[in-house]
Amino acid sequence: MNSPSEIVVIVDAGNLEIGQAGRAEMRARRLIHRACYILVFNRLGELFVQKRTLSKDIYPGFYDVAAGGVVLAGESYEESARRELKEELGISAELTFCCDHFHDGQDNRVWGRVFTCRHDGPLQLQAEEVAEGFFLAVPEVRALSRREPFTPDGIEIMDLCLPQVPEAAK
Repeated sequence: MNSPSEIVVIVDAGNLEIGQAGRAEMRARRLIHRACYILVFNRLGELFVQKRTLSKDIYPGFYDVAAGGVVLAGESYEESARRELKEELGISAELTFCCDHFHDGQDNRVWGRVFTCRHDGPLQLQAEEVAEGFFLAVPEVRALSRREPFTPDGIEIMDLCLPQVPEAAK
């Protein structure tokens, strides 16, 4: 969706819900919000990497190691993750909880719940949000992240969750 008029959950630094705001207001005021992140691995342990479209409201054109997005008002992290997987990648998959993580960046303050899943494809990429995508071995993802811009919160959550993923992914 990624509409500026979406109503998102606003939280405090402790991740307690304190209200709701439109997506555009949340970005303009740097309000702390919730998001879901899903690391998608294939049976070979490769991680799905996507390139964000230039129309994204944050990190346009950056690579990202996670599918996901903001948690909408009235939605749980898990509901958001299932919705985002379906919207962005056209898939349904069993989600495994990894961790909760706070990212406090210059232009993005977010409490994220991180999940992993396994899916071998095919994927139906959402043209409005995903310019391209491909599976890569984790060392290749790290090498690419040294040459190309990656979402900083994505790299953080990848590093947090790698100890919990199948051995083949390392």
